[in-house]
Amino acid sequence: MRLRILTVSGNPPGWITAGWDEYAKRMPRHLQLELVTIAPALRRSAADIAAARQREADKLLQLSADCYRIALDGNGQTWSTARLADKLRQWQGMGRDCAFLIGGADGHAEQVLQQADMRWSLGALTYPHHLVRVMLAEQLYRAHSIIIGHPYHRD
Repeated sequence: MRLRILTVSGNPPGWITAGWDEYAKRMPRHLQLELVTIAPALRRSAADIAAARQREADKLLQLSADCYRIALDGNGQTWSTARLADKLRQWQGMGRDCAFLIGGADGHAEQVLQQADMRWSLGALTYPHHLVRVMLAEQLYRAHSIIIGHPYHRD
């Protein structure tokens, strides 16, 4: 099973790449993390925002067409890490890859939210856009460690 993280973003700083790489290499082969970066659509004016979000949505939906889709959205459900571990167990049992959809600077187009199988919120705080991929990778690793009884996670 692949855990695909699809993110609309530019090039991250090196420390973000290092953080991502660290957690990606910790994941077992049967839960491979895959990062797919989608370049943000050009915005020349405020009027272009909806059109840009739609172009980004088209790419996100195309690249996740065969996956169970989890849209990261501020209005989504919030989960504890233990609940995420339960979700990860469920996703593993489905026999499909999962795609975690991270929108661009202006968020997701409504089409992405409507076609997502779930909406997940990392909480009420606002995070630097590039940092979300590292936080997501770490939480997926932590959820996996709970499932296998590894001592990485402590209550």
